[in-house]
Amino acid sequence: MAVECVGDLGMQIILSKLTPEEVASVACVNRRFKIWASDDSIWAKFCSDHLHLSSPVDHLHNPLPSFKASYQSWRKEFRMYPWPLVLRVKQCWKDIKDWLSTNFPEVLGTLRKGASEDDISLLESSLKVRLPVCTRVLYRFCDGQEITSKEFNGRKFKNLLGLIGGYSFYEHLVNVFLFSLSRMISETKDIIRQMGFGQKSNYVVVAASLFNEKIFFLNCNNGQLYVGTRNLITDGEMIPCVPKELISSIHGVKGSQPQDAMLLWLEEHAHRLQSGVVKVRQEKKFRSINLFPEDPPLCSTAVTNGVKVRSSAVLAPEYCDLQDDSEKFFFSYSIRLSLVPEGCIINGINFSSCQLYWRHWIIRANDTVVSDVNGEAVIGKYPILQPGAEEFIYESCTPLPSSSGSIEGAFTFVPGRLADPKDSPFLVEVARVPLQVPDYIF
Repeated sequence: MAVECVGDLGMQIILSKLTPEEVASVACVNRRFKIWASDDSIWAKFCSDHLHLSSPVDHLHNPLPSFKASYQSWRKEFRMYPWPLVLRVKQCWKDIKDWLSTNFPEVLGTLRKGASEDDISLLESSLKVRLPVCTRVLYRFCDGQEITSKEFNGRKFKNLLGLIGGYSFYEHLVNVFLFSLSRMISETKDIIRQMGFGQKSNYVVVAASLFNEKIFFLNCNNGQLYVGTRNLITDGEMIPCVPKELISSIHGVKGSQPQDAMLLWLEEHAHRLQSGVVKVRQEKKFRSINLFPEDPPLCSTAVTNGVKVRSSAVLAPEYCDLQDDSEKFFFSYSIRLSLVPEGCIINGINFSSCQLYWRHWIIRANDTVVSDVNGEAVIGKYPILQPGAEEFIYESCTPLPSSSGSIEGAFTFVPGRLADPKDSPFLVEVARVPLQVPDYIF
């Protein structure tokens, strides 16, 4: 039986099983096949499956007359790049934007439209570099963040809007923004001049905290992403942010599978956001993407007599000093204290509150104890816990001579209040928190 006898519906089903390239080839057979291959429902499926489009638009979201025209427009616009890479980058940005839309729309509003090839060429000529192909495609989809003057002063706006997020401890506040191409040019020229790299540096500044000196550099030659340490300005000291063995074909041509650190880094960030490891946290008046992990195994949890303690840690690379044998790596840790709904439970008796009195920390580098701390309060405070109240959160920090270690210990609480204890003091466990230089550094 001739294929033409299958009928319109049958041909539609058959063509929907093919790839867009195969459907385009079918259109060349004869006029009848061309009509079948031009059915817009087929191209609507391709646009949905490959590009996640629900309406026919181009890469800048301008409306087009048909899904076929939309698909052709996308292929033409990104014809200089491997198509699987284009789809991978689009998925990465979709994951990030979907999460932001639900959890932090204020940050979504700071993301700029995609850059043009001319914009990328301007950066390359201004900085005398050649961007890795993955980074080029990332910026074709989103030209970083729009940073206004109010972002320079954390006291002048409601939220901390860095896409990469950050952390705080004591008076140290980090909140990392992803730079636009134009800001990359200005920031790179400024910081390279300070560091004395000269005019032919292969580094470009792609992201930074606007409140403290935490700066991320992309090496355009090897595709690695680096973050500066305490010795950045004086010695150019940096730490790689992505496992180097994952980076490949950074200036790849069609048919290759390029993979640079920028793409891997943003994909990992998207994964942590979507999986709930990293969340939006409200602290005082501000909301921000907080990098202290919220889920196990990176977040440890222990419940003792109704007191729940959650704890996790992050590397603070901007305070690391790789030249100092005793304080080479610097970690910040976050402790969150709360009371279960049943309250504080001592010997089967429930109490509606309890108050912290004492802390005991044991800090290890590998398996060696480097600090054993006993003392009243935490950061000078004696928090009172009650059922249903918000977690009491505090952050502190510790240096380590090694790239791995741990922190654990206990709090002493009294049922009721210190001024009016209802029973004897009791110990509350702080489960062991790993201190580990991660594969991916944010």
